[in-house]
This record gives sequence, structure tokens and C-alpha cells, in this order.
Amino acid sequence: MSTPEVYVIGGYQTDFARNWTKENKHFSALMRESVLGALERCNIDPEDIESAHVGNFAAGLYCMQGHLGAFFTEVHPAFSGLPTGRHEAACASGSIALLAAAAEIEAGRYDLQAVVGIEQMKTVSAAEGGAFLGTAAWYEQEAKDIEFPFPKLFGKLGDEYDKRYGLKDEHLAEISRINYDNAKLNPNAQTRTWYMNKEHALCRTDDNAEVGGRIRIADCSQVTDGAVCVFLASRAYAEKYAERGGMKLGDIPRIKGWGHNTARLRFVDKVFESRNDQFVLPHVRSTIANAQKRAGIADTGGIDGIETHDCFTTSEYMAIDHFGITAPGESWKAVEEGWLEIDGKIPINPSGGLIGAGHPVGSTGVRQLLDAYLQVTGQAGAYQVEGAKNFQTLNIGGSGTTSCSFLVGV
Repeated sequence: MSTPEVYVIGGYQTDFARNWTKENKHFSALMRESVLGALERCNIDPEDIESAHVGNFAAGLYCMQGHLGAFFTEVHPAFSGLPTGRHEAACASGSIALLAAAAEIEAGRYDLQAVVGIEQMKTVSAAEGGAFLGTAAWYEQEAKDIEFPFPKLFGKLGDEYDKRYGLKDEHLAEISRINYDNAKLNPNAQTRTWYMNKEHALCRTDDNAEVGGRIRIADCSQVTDGAVCVFLASRAYAEKYAERGGMKLGDIPRIKGWGHNTARLRFVDKVFESRNDQFVLPHVRSTIANAQKRAGIADTGGIDGIETHDCFTTSEYMAIDHFGITAPGESWKAVEEGWLEIDGKIPINPSGGLIGAGHPVGSTGVRQLLDAYLQVTGQAGAYQVEGAKNFQTLNIGGSGTTSCSFLVGV
């Protein structure tokens, strides 16, 4: 018996360059804009929504606010009484919300669901925010009393690559350059007006200071306020939606495959477990491969582009060989050959990724899925990958702890 299909109807992303605290706007306003924007853009009546899932990492820290599913009911009077819930898995919170919504559609519970990924991070100082992010690791053992723990953890990922295979800073700098260049094409990207090139990413001066080990400012994703709402639908709803819009059902993308794995929490334990494996983070590799297998796609040669979790340049470097674009330890080949560019062999992060577009933690997985939808429907504008029909995401929570991947296609 085949699994029921889950369709992606569309969605809306807020401008990731905005600072909602400076605008003196409450967390609820951020959610409201994303949901109402998605309803308008997709021409969906609020009364059609049957359930809602909210992905969020740390509103209880950044905003002193829990019970986020209830905030969905504040968006529109039609949502009063709606079944809702909040999902948390660090930077993979948005993807976990998507997985839960998709599972409920597959189970036949609902025909149309809203999924909101949201984070408001610019409410505190950089140091305090860094401590909050440290709770995505084993706080007492990996983050307590450590300034900016996550750059240091992902610096260790680079160190492990260097130990096993060798790693050059110039390849990490090129990854940074590509993401910043792509972000200039994205009207919602946080860094679309920023200056960055490979030479700046390579410089070792105060304006590109060390943050943690080999990780410097140019290697880091952004501290971002943002919300993204997408709608997932059953085949029955998608058929009615297509007929109403004068489309064919085949014009509406669906989630063809998904992957989800959770590794041990401490980074040192992950490295120890993978010591005899060709992949540094084998659970990330299996997540990617499982999504492709469920989609009936043999390997990455069957996809047209990737939106991956570049919280740091080292995590994108890892993703290259874990996607099978190169042999393990040879990610540098894809960088040097220009394969990652928008017009390259396998474009990565045409949106700008987390480094260029921004990283509101709970939003990222939902934003990646929305960008995959835009790509396969030809709506990505200036950062469109020509002829894209299948796009894959990789969303990572913690130091490679929770891994989620979706393969979206038409």
C-alpha cells in the first residue's frame, strides 16, 4: 500500500533583514504577517485551515513566551478552536513541525494544514544570544561558561575534516562568497545589501575576527528575526485547489521523500562513533539518502539543487560529500569546479542559505521547503535554477544531532 501524497500549496516569508524589536513589534505580529501573507499569496480562505503546527527553538528564552501554538489562534477569528501545537528540535524545529503536519495528512486526519517556522532573536545581546543557542548542545558539558559555543563546535567539525582528509581555508571562503553572492539576488535575504567577497572571507583582520577556532565572522550564519508559513495539503484538497486555480494536479509540488535521524547530543560522541566511517556525520548521510530512497531517486544526480544547512561554512562543506556530490573527503572538488553556483552542476543554496539569507532558527527548515517549492514551480525569480523539477533540503539541529531532509518535486 502506497503512502498518501502530501502536496505543498505555497507560502510566505517575512523579510529576514527586519529587526522586529527595533520596530517595537511583538512576537505575535511576526507570526501574523507570515500567516496572513501566505493566505493572501496562495488565495486560501482562513476557514480552510484544519490544523496548525509551529516550529520554534527558543521563544521561551528570547521572548519569555511559551505556548506558541496558541498564538496561531490570534492571527484570525476563524482559527479559534483550531488544533495546534509547537515543535522544538533546535535549528531543525521547523522541519520537525513539517514532518508532524505531513504525517497527519498521511494519516487522513486533515486535508489542509498550516506550518509556521518562527524565531525572534534580536531581543538580546550577542553574548546572551550565544548562550541561548548553546542550549541546542549539551549545555552543561559543551556550552556553559563558553563564549559563542556553536562556532567552536562547528570549528571542531572543520578540524575533524582536516584531521581525516585535509581542509583549506580557501574552500570555506569560497562557500561564504557564493552564499553572499546568491543572497544579493534574493529580495528577502538578510545580507542582500552587505559587502563580502572571497578575499574578505579569507582575511585575518579585526573586521573578520575569529569567533571559534577556524570559524571567523564570514563563516557564520546570521542572527535573524523571521517567520515563514507554508501550507501542506492532501491529494483531495490539492485536486480542488488545482481545479479552482485552473491548474493541473501535476503542477502542484509534493513532498516526494523525507529523512529524519537523531544522533547523540555531544559532538565528541558523534565523532567517536564515526571514527571508522567514511562519513564524518553518518546520520546526516542516512537522512539525505533516506529522503532520496523514499522519493525513488537513486542519488543526488536525480535532483536539480539543494537548500542546505550552512550554519557555518564547515557544515556546508560537510553537506557536499554527505550528499554524494563528491567522494567522502573531497568536497573541495565541487567548490573548485564551480558546481555549487546557481548555474553549476548541482547548485547549493541559491537563496543565499543561512549565511546569506539569514537563520531565524525555528524558521529555517520551513524556509528551505518554501524555497524548494519556489524553485520547482519556477517562482524563485533572480535566484531561479533553470529547469528545476526536484529540490532537496537538509536542516540540522545542534552539532549534527537532529537531521531532517525533504525532497520536493513536481
